[in-house]
Amino acid sequence: MAKPLIVVVNDDTTFLGLMEDLLSEEGYNTLIIKSSDTAYETIKKKEPALVVLDIRMQSAEAGFMVLDLLRLDPTTAQIPVIICSAATQFVRENEAHFRAMGCDILPKPFLLNELLTKVQAFLGPPPGI
Repeated sequence: MAKPLIVVVNDDTTFLGLMEDLLSEEGYNTLIIKSSDTAYETIKKKEPALVVLDIRMQSAEAGFMVLDLLRLDPTTAQIPVIICSAATQFVRENEAHFRAMGCDILPKPFLLNELLTKVQAFLGPPPGI
């Protein structure tokens, strides 16, 4: 069985490295994207099983733009998205909007088990488990 691909979009290099290591160890293929400018096109091309998206990156609206593009495109509209951000107040204020767009929310900081529980809710257990 092929390993599901998870795309992680975030502008924090350290966070991206940790996510890549953790998700790979859990049995998932991981693609990291540091720039919101290339995120939508890469996600459309790679067709991941899940996207973990920081909503605030290079600019306050960067993640929103990526999310809007994903949801407006019929080929990417159904890809599950977990909003993972340290902008907790902003995320709380926009939670209803994110949920209406079919997103789950994981505020930073988070426990690793919280992340894995959310990933498994969308993808099931990693292959081989």
